[in-house]
Amino acid sequence: MNPGPTPPTQEAPAEVPGGAEPDEAPEPSKYPDASTPAPRRKKPRGARFAGLEVDDEVAAGYAPPLPGPPEPDRSGAPAPRGARFGGAAAETEDHGGRGGQGGHAGRGRGRTGRDRPADGAADPVAPDPAAGQAVAGAVAQLVRLRADGRSGEAHVVLCEVAAWPAPRLPVLALALHRAGLAADWTTLLWEVSSLPPAGFAAAAGALAAAGREADCGLLLRQGVARPAAEVADAALALDGSGRDDRARDLLGAFIRVRTPREAAQLALSGGTRLLPLLLAAAREVSGEAEWDLVHALRVAGVPGV
Repeated sequence: MNPGPTPPTQEAPAEVPGGAEPDEAPEPSKYPDASTPAPRRKKPRGARFAGLEVDDEVAAGYAPPLPGPPEPDRSGAPAPRGARFGGAAAETEDHGGRGGQGGHAGRGRGRTGRDRPADGAADPVAPDPAAGQAVAGAVAQLVRLRADGRSGEAHVVLCEVAAWPAPRLPVLALALHRAGLAADWTTLLWEVSSLPPAGFAAAAGALAAAGREADCGLLLRQGVARPAAEVADAALALDGSGRDDRARDLLGAFIRVRTPREAAQLALSGGTRLLPLLLAAAREVSGEAEWDLVHALRVAGVPGV
């Protein structure tokens, strides 16, 4: 009896290491071994991480934090902030704080802000306690007269105001412009230009001291219509008050609109004290004006030329 075909032998399955089932993957541990190194992160790149020293060979679990700003010194009062307090921090440092020794308590602006407004002109300050009230009353009267069409009476008020003390002029200028009476201010300057030489010089000096250079220049140019002797007196008054530059401006305006012969009359009226100012003013006008003046002075027999 022939034996049947031998069934194929089945090989035993290969032993899976670790005792795991052959078709099952090992379950990852919920708690990784402390000895297992953490996965390395890539070196941070970009402008945000410029300058960071990160070693490629050392595993970094996180990027080191960037250094923060230094803690402010809170020993003193906090510095004011905002546009209203521009420059206050610098002044606080310079003067040792708001309440420090040598400081100016309550000052919020720098030196430039205290002395000059935004347009660069000095703030007109009322020269006496009654000045502010007088100026307000005169401007209110002018506004009322102009509204009623009584221009004649308004001009009378301007003539009276022109004889006021010179330090009130800058205050009047500001008040008239704020009230919309700029034309009345121009008329007032014309009336001031006809004052006696001392008053005329005082008015020009007050406008210059208040930083109203354009108004001062207009007043000086209007003053050259006066007789030569009065112009000489006004120039000497300006020079005597320490405003020799304004005296030269007045004489220069005279030289521009009057003849060299009339300019020579100034030197005869003012004497030797006026002669250097007159020659300097002619030199500032032009070389030709200086030559014409020198020739006229020699013809008129002015000594020292």
